[in-house]
Amino acid sequence: MIVDCAIYRDGQRMERPSGFSDALAEAREAGDAFLWIGLHEPTEAEFDHVAEEFGLHPLAVEDALHAHQRPKLEVYSDSLFLVLKPVSYDQSTATVSAGEVMLFIGDSFVVTVRHGEANPLGEVRERLEQDPKVLRHGPTAVMYVVSDAVVDQYMEVAADLQVSLEGLEEDVFAPEGRSARDTAGRIYGFKRQVLGFRRATGPLAEPLERLTRSGVPFVHEESRPFFRDVSDHLSRVHDQVDSLDRLLSDMLSANLAQMSVRQNDNMRKISAWAAMFAIPTAIAGVYGMNFEHMPELDWVWAYPTVIALIATACLMLFRFFKRRGWM
Repeated sequence: MIVDCAIYRDGQRMERPSGFSDALAEAREAGDAFLWIGLHEPTEAEFDHVAEEFGLHPLAVEDALHAHQRPKLEVYSDSLFLVLKPVSYDQSTATVSAGEVMLFIGDSFVVTVRHGEANPLGEVRERLEQDPKVLRHGPTAVMYVVSDAVVDQYMEVAADLQVSLEGLEEDVFAPEGRSARDTAGRIYGFKRQVLGFRRATGPLAEPLERLTRSGVPFVHEESRPFFRDVSDHLSRVHDQVDSLDRLLSDMLSANLAQMSVRQNDNMRKISAWAAMFAIPTAIAGVYGMNFEHMPELDWVWAYPTVIALIATACLMLFRFFKRRGWM
């Protein structure tokens, strides 16, 4: 589906064109104009028409239609193809969702293709239309602002993940209870979300690094410092993701250690109670033997004495284990 289509000249939006071919020819003839088409999950028929009009490479067209691509930058003879993966984070479900944004940059045109719900393009177009000074730089400005918006989203998601991780960290070191029983599973689930986040951010470093160097076609030479700034922000995101991953690994180790300590505590308590029950069991076992000649059988105070002996021995063991922290 075509979301928006417009010609931009000298940083200003013109009327929506009636056809791609005439609009592209008009933009190229003007010299200081370009055509920007935005599509959302286009069908094969819709995108074939766009690809034919703009001469897009078949391999890039296939990638744009089927999505599920890693962030990358491909240079073709007539266009530049950039893949970005914007992300969003739902704190209520603690899940990271990734979409895809593809940009085709060529001579006086930009084609953006969006897949998924994580989408910065609407805000990007509005922001650019309110800043003609940036928009005058043409398709390169669109690619820069889209890249910057995606990386800004990464920074916001990393901050939200940090907040959620602090809550999880409190649960890990909370006293044992019903809510703490599935803490290890929650840590593994959180680790999977961080891994999905890393898949979106990690591969983008190489394309941005290439855009900071000269010689990339269809990219304005003066834009290199701006892409360098985006690359620097992405490096900060990578540091945050690495920090989150290390903290999760430490939390998982701490949780497993706590479980081991709790199991040892339980085993010590069981052993202590078993030792206390062993005393009456042993004494009762002795006096339960059916021998005729056994001492104390005819003694009047035998039974109270044995009961008192059992109680005293158990009490002494209880106090001993209590001082040792086993009870």
